Amino acid sequence: MAIVTSKEMFQKAYEGGYAIGAFNVNNMEIIQGITEAAQEVSAPLILQVSAGARKYAKHAYLMKLIEAAIEDTGLPICVHLDHGDSFEICKSCIDGGFSSVMIDGSHHSFEDNIALTKKVVEYAHDHGVVVEGELGRLAGVEDDVNVSDEDASYTRPEEVEEFVTRTGVDSLAIAIGTSHGAYKFKPGQKPQLRFDILEEVGKRLPNFPIVLHGASSVIPKYVDIINANGGSMPDAIGIPEDMLRQAASMAVCKINIDSDLRLALTAGIREHFMQHPDHFDPRQYLSPARANIKELVKHKLINVLGCDGKAF
Repeated sequence: MAIVTSKEMFQKAYEGGYAIGAFNVNNMEIIQGITEAAQEVSAPLILQVSAGARKYAKHAYLMKLIEAAIEDTGLPICVHLDHGDSFEICKSCIDGGFSSVMIDGSHHSFEDNIALTKKVVEYAHDHGVVVEGELGRLAGVEDDVNVSDEDASYTRPEEVEEFVTRTGVDSLAIAIGTSHGAYKFKPGQKPQLRFDILEEVGKRLPNFPIVLHGASSVIPKYVDIINANGGSMPDAIGIPEDMLRQAASMAVCKINIDSDLRLALTAGIREHFMQHPDHFDPRQYLSPARANIKELVKHKLINVLGCDGKAF
């Protein structure tokens, strides 16, 4: 297989009432854990790279690792830029072999967002690359994304048709109550997604793929392991998985997962060092971390996204 775009993935996901997992990658162990899980359950896959990951691991290294994963697993994999905030970074990723990019102009005015997104779309489509745009702003902190609760805003359904028509984007990220990072809601605060907004967007954009960012569930198992092994994470409440399953059965075709991966990786490392404080070989402590990633991703693919058995 080879690097593919998300176009056929999304079409099948929309028709089948499931979603594709878009997992953020930063190093070899994360890529291996994700792709081995997807191979075992035969799931289509999006590996996405943030600007922060490109700075940390470098574009060339990540691309070669992803190419190795494709050769190893035989899976069709879409390589996606997560939260590109400028034409320049989108162009760099397109020129560097990405098959999909996100241009996040949500911090601009509606007209400026359209202008920037259209510019990226025109360049991307000329190079056979698909584009994700965004309307509405999610609260939270993750890599270079930092939006306060005061600056967050829900997507306005009455704007989506004009935005998609004028920009030509291939998918649209919307804000319906998810948020970036592990600390999404305060203890006692009940998470609630605005399914009324999602339903209205689906009516206005029939058969059009919608994306959810900030959709990690902050699985208590990994938080508990971290806290039991020297950590001090406060209570963290993520997005309930039944809500994500409901979104996947509607217009949502792509669900982003990052914080859960970080928690699983960290839990594996912390637990290993508490049990083996004298170990210093990275292979010893990164192996259980990678196993945690694989376990988490298999759970998401089967029980949350419903895309197991859907690889083409």
